[in-house]
Amino acid sequence: MNPITFFIVICLLAAGAGIGMLGSSWLATLFWLAAIVTGMSLKMANTWQKFVVLRAGKLQGVRGPGLFVILPVIDSVVAIIDVRIQTTAFNAEQALTRDTVPVNVDAIIFWHVHDAQKAALAITDFQQAIDRVAQTSLREMIGSSMLAALLSDRRAADQQLCTDIGQKTSEWGITVSSVEVRDVAIPVALQDAMSRQAQAEREKQARIILGAAEAEIASQFVVAARIYQQQPGALQLRAMNIIYETTKERGTTILIPSAMVDSMNPAVLALGVAGSPTLPSTTPAIPVAA
Repeated sequence: MNPITFFIVICLLAAGAGIGMLGSSWLATLFWLAAIVTGMSLKMANTWQKFVVLRAGKLQGVRGPGLFVILPVIDSVVAIIDVRIQTTAFNAEQALTRDTVPVNVDAIIFWHVHDAQKAALAITDFQQAIDRVAQTSLREMIGSSMLAALLSDRRAADQQLCTDIGQKTSEWGITVSSVEVRDVAIPVALQDAMSRQAQAEREKQARIILGAAEAEIASQFVVAARIYQQQPGALQLRAMNIIYETTKERGTTILIPSAMVDSMNPAVLALGVAGSPTLPSTTPAIPVAA
């Protein structure tokens, strides 16, 4: 009994008791009967509720929200439907994918009743039916999907489940808002195999990148060699830069080969360019203290 009906019934009973104490028993009885009838006929539905009313076994209508009156004994409320969004968790254990991989999938469905009359009269227990339909649709979706697609494209799986379940439940006055796959668990042995495969793919990609870098570096060396061949002065400047880079640190002693010193000798370079034979250098390695 709702609070409003309860308050009215208490008031009528109290009034009947007061009138009975004054000596008018028939009027007190009338108030008591009014209290009983009010308690049986005055109903109240909250804003998220729908009351399905039958009159003598036939559908009278769907009432609510707010206060409404039914005929005692003749009318009866057979179902109180909550039209708010509901959530139902469901899963599929050891379901085989299209490539015969057993997986355990957990999902959740968001739904609400848009037609209280159908939800109350078209099916016995619509909440249990939603759970069964969701599990069946989930297993069908898993059986028609490859494991890679199931793991990588969950959005498509969610959309497919929402469409399949919604088509089956629309006849019961139920709308499926969305379906979300929460977890896809695969066997441990398969996880190890997939991990090794992913590692091998990464190593392959790393070697391809390294090979491409080596090829690019080699091509740049070829270009540099051609420049040094055409411009001996550039080679001399490069040698001087190398010496500078190796001697700029303090507190170290570096041995420089005599050939590198000869490369910075313009006379030797001129003889090399003219094609004259150069005598092998007998200059020992010169220590340079930085």
